[in-house]
Amino acid sequence: MPGHKMTERSVAELYRDDPERADALVWGRRGTLKGAALAAMGMALGGAIPFARNLPGGLLPAALAQGNAPQFLQMEGKARLILQGERPLNAETPEHLLDDDITPADKFFIRNNGSVPEPAADPRAWKIAVDGEVNTPLELTVGELESRFPLVTLRLQMECGGNGRSGFAPQAAGNQWGNGAVSCAEWTGVRLRDVLRAAGLKDGARFTGHHGADSHLSAQGPAISRGMRIDKAMDEDTIIAIRMNGAPIPQMHGAPARLLVPGWPGSLSQKWFTRIELRTTPHNGRGMGGTSYRVPAQPIVPGSRNNGADFVDMESMPVRSVLTSHAHGTRLPAGTRALDIRGQAWAGDLSVRAVDVSVDFGQSWQAMSVAAPANRHAWQRWTGRIAFPSDGYFEIWYRATDSNGRMQPHVAANWNPQGYGANPISRAAVLVG
Repeated sequence: MPGHKMTERSVAELYRDDPERADALVWGRRGTLKGAALAAMGMALGGAIPFARNLPGGLLPAALAQGNAPQFLQMEGKARLILQGERPLNAETPEHLLDDDITPADKFFIRNNGSVPEPAADPRAWKIAVDGEVNTPLELTVGELESRFPLVTLRLQMECGGNGRSGFAPQAAGNQWGNGAVSCAEWTGVRLRDVLRAAGLKDGARFTGHHGADSHLSAQGPAISRGMRIDKAMDEDTIIAIRMNGAPIPQMHGAPARLLVPGWPGSLSQKWFTRIELRTTPHNGRGMGGTSYRVPAQPIVPGSRNNGADFVDMESMPVRSVLTSHAHGTRLPAGTRALDIRGQAWAGDLSVRAVDVSVDFGQSWQAMSVAAPANRHAWQRWTGRIAFPSDGYFEIWYRATDSNGRMQPHVAANWNPQGYGANPISRAAVLVG
């Protein structure tokens, strides 16, 4: 039509908006791949598709699903992380860099909500206040925490509440994390409950409010200030951390002290920690209420507007797994017929009881071996061997099941405006030959 401007859409956008039409337009098919359509898809993927008969209609192959090439963070002392945003700085760890049982500092993901404060002149003199519904308000330095309370060292998984957000359709607001906004470092500190008991909890102490030294980018108030139920505050694995992997906590990750609330959204693990208040009612700080770190109690229409009045706070994170032995897009030598693979899995406050893998687009599944966690709230290593019947294009699908029997779903469930809790089955493309 004269004067009409055509808008081109990428293959990924076509599949996101109308999978059935995308199948017809892109591959000239409705239903099973065959003939010229099968050859065209094989050419696009770089090889024949041995299990093409099992490829679900409307499913964009993983090798084509990434869309725009990611940008990477260039920062001294950091690995090649995927840059999610610069103001505030946020960066994701590629799955294959999460292979360590204890996440090194350089591979630790970055999640900021505001400005990074200046380093403390004397870390041991850094003060943390405890007030509110307590009998004896306290103000303790990091040095006093070390000398007054027993130190514990634990491997603790910590995960951004929006990890997996890119799996939601339609797209939810926020950084489009894949599976890499997670870590399992070894933290040393004091149990929060020991400090709270020293302050003497009043009967009305039912919730906490957390405060840190980072300010909002607008310079108007704190960057984030969240809180939790007292039960989680008194958990033996909730700590005030002062060391990470045996060394001082890096400034980017909350030095000289931060909260560590494992298994729950990482936003509760206040960085640059300065104060905790005990409250009779839920905290009302920035990042609380509405749709912030909250999910629908009952499903809502994906893409709809909602003020979160009927939402509930997100607490224990859902079960998830990552493949760490091979990166998405790995090319293997011709003739490869077996492959040893491994990864990590975790399930918030729960444990992981099973990990299963498929190489035929989910038609059959093979159980992997799952190791016990080093301690509660540490992630778990999974390992196994898979077989390829021939050269060609394959996808490694992997899913975990938690100790309550809940399994990663095939697609992200319980859509919400800010994209929390998406944990669909993950896929990694592999080309043999």
